[in-house]
Amino acid sequence: MRTWVVRFVALYVFDVVVLLAIGALVPGVRVGWSALWAGAVLAAATIWLKPVIHRWFRSMAGRSAVKRSRLAEKLVQYLLVLAVAAVIWVLLVAFTGVNVRGFVFGWFVPPVFLLIAWALYDLIDDRLEARAGALYDRATGGGRQRAVPPAAASPAPGAAPARENVDDGLTPEQRRMFDDLGNP
Repeated sequence: MRTWVVRFVALYVFDVVVLLAIGALVPGVRVGWSALWAGAVLAAATIWLKPVIHRWFRSMAGRSAVKRSRLAEKLVQYLLVLAVAAVIWVLLVAFTGVNVRGFVFGWFVPPVFLLIAWALYDLIDDRLEARAGALYDRATGGGRQRAVPPAAASPAPGAAPARENVDDGLTPEQRRMFDDLGNP
C-alpha cells in the first residue's frame, strides 16, 4: 500500500507541475485551479490506464509488424505512444476543468508535452519516489527502527535461523544458542 501511495503522490505533484507548465506555455490551453483535480486524474490515468491502452494499441499494431521495415516499426511504436498520450489528454479534458481551444494548440501540442513529461519522469522517478517515501515515513511515523543490540541484529555465520516458539519460555538469544548447539 505504501508503495502505491508514494508513487501516486510523487506522480501527482509532478503532473500538477506539468499541467501548470502546459497551461502557461501552450496558448490554447487553460488549466488554472483545475490543475489540482486534473493532476489526480492524470496520475491515476498514467499509473493504471496508460499501460492498458498502450498494450491494446501495441497488440493491434503487432498484427502487421512483420510487413514493416525496422525503421517503419520504430515509427509505429513512437506513433503508438503519441496515440496513448492523445487518448489520455482527451480523457483528461473530458473529466476535468481543463479548457482547450484550437486543434493544434489545444489537442495536438499538449500530448507532445505529456510525452516529454513522461520521458522526464522516467529519468527522475526513482529519486522523486525515494524523496516522497521519506516524507511519507516521516509523516506516518513509519521507517523508524528501534535500536537492536548487535548480538541480536545478526546471527553467527552459518547458523540456522532461530526457532520462533513463543510457548517455550526462551528468549530469542537462548533459542539461537540452542539452535547453534543443534538441539530441536
